[in-house]
Amino acid sequence: MTEVFKSGFVAIVGRPNVGKSTLLNRILGQKIAITSHKPQTTRNRILGIYNFAGGQALFVDTPGIHKPKGKLNRYMVDQAKGACRSVDLVLFLIEANDQLGGGDEYILKLLEKNRVPVCLVINKIDLVDPPSLLRLIDAYAVRFEFKEIVPISAQTGDGVQQLLQAIQPYLPEGPLYYPEDMLTDQPERFIVAEMVREKVMRRISEEIPYGVAVQVDSFAEKPEKNLVVIQATIHVERNSHKKIIVGKGGQMIRTLGQDARKEIERFLGTRVYLELFVRVDKDWSQSERMLRELGYE
Repeated sequence: MTEVFKSGFVAIVGRPNVGKSTLLNRILGQKIAITSHKPQTTRNRILGIYNFAGGQALFVDTPGIHKPKGKLNRYMVDQAKGACRSVDLVLFLIEANDQLGGGDEYILKLLEKNRVPVCLVINKIDLVDPPSLLRLIDAYAVRFEFKEIVPISAQTGDGVQQLLQAIQPYLPEGPLYYPEDMLTDQPERFIVAEMVREKVMRRISEEIPYGVAVQVDSFAEKPEKNLVVIQATIHVERNSHKKIIVGKGGQMIRTLGQDARKEIERFLGTRVYLELFVRVDKDWSQSERMLRELGYE
């Protein structure tokens, strides 16, 4: 008797900054999705490919669902909503040290409309005591009929293997969508651009990072030198933002480049020469043409 191969798409959804990208990176054992303490770091749907004995789970990391302001934010929320409708299973990620509030109620109403099986994943359990965790589980269990409720810590890995085992029964019979040595369907240029943007999110304070996009202009492999030469442009919306990112005497952009280069080298497994430029595109996040040009379609 031939063993059934199971494969399916699993969306990771939740409010901004609950740990969706950290969870995806933990599942894959390698960083493909950028993270920061700032909400709304993730802007695009990112596919992560996880293989297990007899199956393949395709995890879709989504932007945080929030009340959008402006065209870029509407694009981000539409990405997340679309993922909820087009998958076999949804992982609804919440924080253990939070309460059932308006933002989570909004997401639950969306999930009720979609009628896709939902697992509740409670992240950051290392930050709460067991009685608090049980109270939170009770509050959600009476609100929605979850297929599974799995407490985890994406940061430490606690509970993640149990989560991976719990989702397998909900995956349908299907093909091997991607070769087993692939981690994501995103091209290297996309991940490199995101790694540069992550350094801006982490290094630059206030609202400036939300008006930043990164585009890789050239990606030249030089195998004879074990080197990849990358040129990338950091797009900002104001001249004042450009001055801050460049920094006094160019110090900040050098620091951003050094931080990003180290991470890109780990990702690509080769030496990297990274050259960064900064360009002002006034109010690019409100321009449909610029959003398309920068990959937010």
